[in-house]
Amino acid sequence: MTTLSFEEDGVDVVYEGTEFRMEKALIEDATQKDYHDVTDHEVLQLVEPNPTLSGEPRRIGDIVS
Repeated sequence: MTTLSFEEDGVDVVYEGTEFRMEKALIEDATQKDYHDVTDHEVLQLVEPNPTLSGEPRRIGDIVS
């Protein structure tokens, strides 16, 4: 299971027991979108090759506000 913890300047990720941070600029470069407009589903797709997406996608801007 992958855990994502969203903050104003990036996302803390735990993937297969490995913890790392994805900085805001990296996420913006990878998605070609403003950080606050990226969804949690899009971030999960950057981390996992074939993620199981459930529920409605949520914008990072809505999560951190």
